[in-house]
Amino acid sequence: MLKRLEWTTIRRLDGLLQGDYRTLLRGAGLDLADLREYQHHDDVRHIDWNVTARQGTPHVRVFTEDREMAAWFLLDLSPSVDFGSGEQRKRHVSAEFVAVLARLLTRHGNRVGAMLYGSGVDTVIPTRGGRRHVLHLLDAIQTRPAAAASQTTRLRDLLDAAASLLKRRSTVFVVSDFISEPGWERSLALLSQRHEVVAVRLLDPLELQLPDLGLLTLRDAESGEQVLVDTHDPGFRKRFARIAAQRESELRQALATAGIDALELSTDGDLVDALVRFVEMRKRRLRLAAGSLPAHLKRVA
Repeated sequence: MLKRLEWTTIRRLDGLLQGDYRTLLRGAGLDLADLREYQHHDDVRHIDWNVTARQGTPHVRVFTEDREMAAWFLLDLSPSVDFGSGEQRKRHVSAEFVAVLARLLTRHGNRVGAMLYGSGVDTVIPTRGGRRHVLHLLDAIQTRPAAAASQTTRLRDLLDAAASLLKRRSTVFVVSDFISEPGWERSLALLSQRHEVVAVRLLDPLELQLPDLGLLTLRDAESGEQVLVDTHDPGFRKRFARIAAQRESELRQALATAGIDALELSTDGDLVDALVRFVEMRKRRLRLAAGSLPAHLKRVA
């Protein structure tokens, strides 16, 4: 799989993202190197307001960035991730995303690690670099047996475990379909206070809207419960779509409240296109942040 992705996807992304890795991921950047006057496109979050008040002109802190990044993949491999209505399951999309990002990062001298969740957090792969380590990480995902359908997902347990384990500031990818017991929202917000967190949301078109397929037996992947439904009934399909839309809205609102950027990966989508759109979105957001000075400081700058 990695060899195929290196030829079809990673080379293409490496060219498209050349020079944009700091948009996708950031180093630790904790060492203050200098202070200088604000310039156009500087990040307003680095303005030193005390110095600005004393000097009368905006000044920003300049950091010596730690270019080496540690990236962690928090992988939800609960039963619902094994669903897919087409050729691909959400688990396959998750594995390909990890393969692409891990290889891109390790090619540039960074380290990657992972925490795996099935019915609980049962596997931790420490951060290392190199292609061999990426293969080890993928093997742990690919050879892992599917989790038994016995209990609902508690995504909060995975996020809390990461908050306890990750001591140094890192980039954290939470790869999940976010089908979970409630309560994970606060844990995600707390994790983002210390780390650069990206929510990688796995989804399938059939989870949003049901086609007219007549009588179907639907099975809950997590509890194993089965129910017979009539998808030929337009009223049922409308209720299903309405509930799915409400869940979508609540999920996006929860991520926005936590200040988390979301990358959505569909089982019928293109991984390269999704990543490029995500990077472009972050670039636009950074440009907007750099241009969002108060009016009196814009005049001075």
